[in-house]
Amino acid sequence: MAGLVVAPRARIFQGHDWVYGTEVRKVFGDPQPGDVVALRDFKDHFLGSAIFNPHSQIVARRFSRRKQKLDRDFFFRRISQSIDVRNRLMPGEKLRRLVWSESDGLPGLIVDQYARYLVVQALTVAMEMRLDLIGDVLQELLEPEGIIVRNDSPMLAAEGLEPFTGMLTGTAPMPFEASGRGVRFLVDLEFGQKTGLYLDQLDNYAAVAEFARGKRVLDCFCNQGGFALACALAGAEQVTAVDVSEEAVAAVRRNATLNGVEVEAVADNAFDFLKSESNRVREGAEPKWDLIILDPPSFTRSKKSLHDAMRGYKEIHLRAMKMLAPGGILSTFCCSHHASAELFQDSIREAAIDAPATLRLMARHGQRPDHPVLLNLPETEYLKGFTFELLPGR
Repeated sequence: MAGLVVAPRARIFQGHDWVYGTEVRKVFGDPQPGDVVALRDFKDHFLGSAIFNPHSQIVARRFSRRKQKLDRDFFFRRISQSIDVRNRLMPGEKLRRLVWSESDGLPGLIVDQYARYLVVQALTVAMEMRLDLIGDVLQELLEPEGIIVRNDSPMLAAEGLEPFTGMLTGTAPMPFEASGRGVRFLVDLEFGQKTGLYLDQLDNYAAVAEFARGKRVLDCFCNQGGFALACALAGAEQVTAVDVSEEAVAAVRRNATLNGVEVEAVADNAFDFLKSESNRVREGAEPKWDLIILDPPSFTRSKKSLHDAMRGYKEIHLRAMKMLAPGGILSTFCCSHHASAELFQDSIREAAIDAPATLRLMARHGQRPDHPVLLNLPETEYLKGFTFELLPGR
């Protein structure tokens, strides 16, 4: 088997499963992109089997500490295990992530279930090369009516892959209704956001909505309106949802009708909206909001831009705090694995100092159990959130 010799002090010796190009001392056996390679240390000790891609910063991703082929038996075993985990943690759930990349020992493979349909993303060369095999295994295990490939993530560029969307097996469904934690959505698996919905946030929609009864609610970066809809269903007095995408705003309106609630959907840049509203309050107007939710897309895809990203988070936190009525609630989320929960919380703290404001932590939020976190791979924990109460008269 071809392989790599990993340099001393590489992160794999601390339990991580990734090998970066700067951590490779030697390549032997002429491996090709997508091949399985053996990882060895500088004393020729075997460290495990990994998928290889010399065009990526992450040259190798270990998927087993034993010698292992990416054959049908392997995929059947690993995918079966991942399904068993979801069945145990989320019994009866039909909107769920069935395979979550490294967390399930399948680097770069994502499989989401929407009742009788599956949506697959192959974000590494090795998984993309084996999509037909993966599709056969999924068909045998779950007998879906269709498997859609949504290889349209910006992460593909880092692997040297071209975007692709299409059917792997079966036929694509027309947009259909799906329900998650009591909120109904119209889902488009071929062309909707992500693989159809933000499955990782479904529990958080319900958690934040617990604070919404009788409140005037603002949902910024709302996408399809998950938080706005949940808050309206929970008895909010008034709900406004803001997103820069006209398509997203149209989806919010459709979903509001589907749920029988009223949501004011506004097509606007959320940064501009927050700036305008905070300036209005600064000029003496009364705050209009009792609960503000911030759920922006990732502000950074690399460590190089992390500093600028944290400045962006601080800005939206500061403006939101100035817009809240006394005793108001701020729920805020970050979906970048580059920004730790501690760093994200620091951006909130710095904004509170500048506001000035005193915040009481009411709840912590994270990704659903179907997006499991591995202790040795901190990158598998990307979603973090906090809900704070703005203490009056402090």
